[in-house]
Formats: sequence, structure tokens, C-alpha cells
Amino acid sequence: MTIGGHRFDPSILREYDIRGIVGRTLTPSDALALGRTLGTIAAAGSGRLAVVGYDGRMSSTVLEEELCRGIASCGLFVLRIGLAPTPCVYFTAKMLGAELGVMVTGSHNPPEYNGFKMVVGGKPFFGDDIKRLRDLAARGVWARAEGGVVEVDAISAYVSRVLLDYHSRRALRVGWDAGNGAAGPAVLRIARRLKGEHLLLNETVDGSFPNHHPDPTVPENLEQLRALVLEEKLDLGVAFDGDGDRLGVIDDEGEIIWGDQLLAILAGEVLKRHPGAPVLADVKASQVLFDEIERLGGKPIMCPTGHSIIKSMMALHNAPLAGEMSGHIFLGDRYYGYDDALYAAVRLINHLAESGAKLSDLRRALPQVVNTPEVRIDVPEERKFDIVAEVKRRLLAAGADVNDIDGVRVTVGHGWWLLRASNTQNALVARCEAPSEAELDALKRQVAEQLALSGVDGDQVRALAA
Repeated sequence: MTIGGHRFDPSILREYDIRGIVGRTLTPSDALALGRTLGTIAAAGSGRLAVVGYDGRMSSTVLEEELCRGIASCGLFVLRIGLAPTPCVYFTAKMLGAELGVMVTGSHNPPEYNGFKMVVGGKPFFGDDIKRLRDLAARGVWARAEGGVVEVDAISAYVSRVLLDYHSRRALRVGWDAGNGAAGPAVLRIARRLKGEHLLLNETVDGSFPNHHPDPTVPENLEQLRALVLEEKLDLGVAFDGDGDRLGVIDDEGEIIWGDQLLAILAGEVLKRHPGAPVLADVKASQVLFDEIERLGGKPIMCPTGHSIIKSMMALHNAPLAGEMSGHIFLGDRYYGYDDALYAAVRLINHLAESGAKLSDLRRALPQVVNTPEVRIDVPEERKFDIVAEVKRRLLAAGADVNDIDGVRVTVGHGWWLLRASNTQNALVARCEAPSEAELDALKRQVAEQLALSGVDGDQVRALAA
């Protein structure tokens, strides 16, 4: 064992992963220490194999190199799969039974960010695991043994597996927006092998993201794809975040299919094969989704937000399907239960082709409500959880109907509103849903009033209440 010790900037140790600003809170020395620490944890397990990939950000190759060096110094053999989407790392680690899988990625954050998503022993590495990693790194008691590093091609096998569950003989016309992110090379291969006509946007990897930010949950980031769908009269458009684990969808009429709507559409297919099965969704999802799962004969389960949490709960409940408003879709039906936006896109395209339905018709078939998108309200990092706790205390004292599984989700009549602290940003997240615009406005005012009572004001709050 070697003893040295390393202290990470506390701000980069998030609930689900490690993420920071390169050169300010995240450095190559952090990547090396992370590799040594993860390598030490993995060396205590049953395997000696690690899989590492990276996204297209300018800083990713340097961080990946130091990470691999650290892992190998603990006696593990590192398979470097290179530039790839995050689900390709998950897939390769699972297929090879690797003890450790690490993706170097800033996900949907701005270009100056980067970070790491981790799988250890085939399970998500988050929460208390990251706290344990922090403490182990600080002690600097790292394993030391001779390992190795080898470069391998994993994209070919991954793409073949993603396409394995496309069965329809009907051809669709599809737009694909890779967002200049790490999904680009895989998207290009998938589109070439699918039936139909496929038009690609931003498939060239560029870590500066010159065309739009790679976050498909933000409507303006889908405008380019929406224009393509309408101009070319496509059946649908699909978009991906920076590392390919979050999916955005545009229907044939140019309307956004939000994450909970997408989950409801896929649930119709999955529950036919798994009648009565649980389907999981995060606390931000529409009540329409939970009601639809029940109508289809499934068992709806509301979960805290977070891809790592949902993956763990999905395994616990043996659920064939789960998802988040943020576009993380987890398919255990025919697949492996991790969030893979490319696979989810292929399954959606196959479902539409086999059913013969228009995506817009499936959207309209869902009960119609009015709601806000996720509204982010910037607050100091050190205050965000305290604000939610203050709101919760006031609501409970007033006798409100509160679900506190993740923040506060407050039921008011036939509507609801949510306020929770983001685990990845110095922000609060609010969302409201109601049967009518008038009722929605009343809910938005309630959120703004609670924020004001906790000293939160500003343009974002005023816009919410407007």
C-alpha cells in the first residue's frame, strides 16, 4: 500500500457522480487520485478488470489518461474504449463482468465542466459510496500492484446490441440530433443500419457545443431538431445530451414529448409483456403518468430524482421500466436496466413503426393537463436544502398534503406543485401541474409565496408567479 492522501474540492462530490469546473475545482490530480481510490475499492472486489470511456469535451482526454494511470497502479487491467456515450461504458462493463466502469463526462453541463460517472461491482456508485471514496482518498491508503492499460473498440458491439431489439419492417423518417456530444459516432452507425430515412444534425463531436447546449430538457435546445422535423415532414426527431444517457423527443407535429409522456407511451408496450409489473418514475413526473401506469395494469412507484437512485430502486423492485422527467429512460425489458438514450430511441422508433400510430396521436391520447416545465431558481449552494426544509415545516404546520420523498410535492385539489433542491446545481427546482390555467396560476403563486417567506426573490421567482 502507498500512503499520500488527496483532498477533493467538496463541491465536486455530488450525490450521483463527481462533477466540477476544470482548472478551478477539478484537476488532473483529482482524476489520478480518483483512479487510485476507485482502483483500491475495486481491487478488494472479485474482479481485476476496469472499463473507462470519455466524452467529447476538451478536457476529457487528459482526465481520462490520469484516471487510467491511477486505476492501473492498483493492479487492475483497464480497457480504454475511448470516445463513447456513457451507456457504452455500462454495456461493456456488464458484458465483460468488469469490477469497475468509469465514464469521464460533464454530462449536460456547460463546456467548462467535467466529471465522472461510476459503476462498481455492477451497481451504481453514489451517495454514501462517494462519501466513503472521499474519506479513503483523504487517508491515501491506496493499493499498489502492477496492472495494465489496453485500448479496445467497444462501439461496434454496443451498436449491434442496441439494434438487436428493432424488429419492424415498416420504415420511418427520423431526425437525429447528437448535439455535438459523445453519442455522435454511435448515432451515425445506428442511423445507417436502421430501415427508413434518417437525417442527422450535429453528429460531429465538438466539446465547445457550437450549435446549442446538449441538454434536451430545455426547449430552446430542441429548436433546431423541431425545425428539421417540420420542414422535412418527419415522423419524429430524437435528441441526446452530452454523453448519450438522456433523451429528448419531438413528435411529427413539432411538439415536445416530455420524459413522463415518453415513459407513458413506452409503458403501453412494456406492460403488455409484463402485466402487473412495477413502473418507476421520479417525483417530478406528471400525475397523468402514474394514473396511466395504473390504467394499463401496472404498479406505479414514485421515486426520488436521480439516475443512480432510480437504477437501484429498479433492481430492488425488479421493474421492467423506469424514467425521469430529465429524459433518463431505463429499460429492463429486453435490456439491462440502465439509462441508455440511444437504446430508448430505437425502442420508441420500433414501437411507432410496429403500431402504425403517429407519435402526435399517442401524445393526444394521454389525459390533457397544464403544467410548467422544470423551473430552476438559483440559490446559494449552502442554502438550497435548508430552504426546502423551511418550506416543508411551514406546510406541515398548515396541514398541507405533502409528499416529502424528495423535497416537497404538495397536492392541492386536482393539481400539485413541487419544490426540491437540485443535487447537481446550486438551484431549487420547481414544477406545477393543474387541470386548468387558472388553477396552475394559483399553484405557481403558492410556490413563489413560500420562496419569498424563505428570503428567495429575483427574476426567476417573479417569472414563475407571473
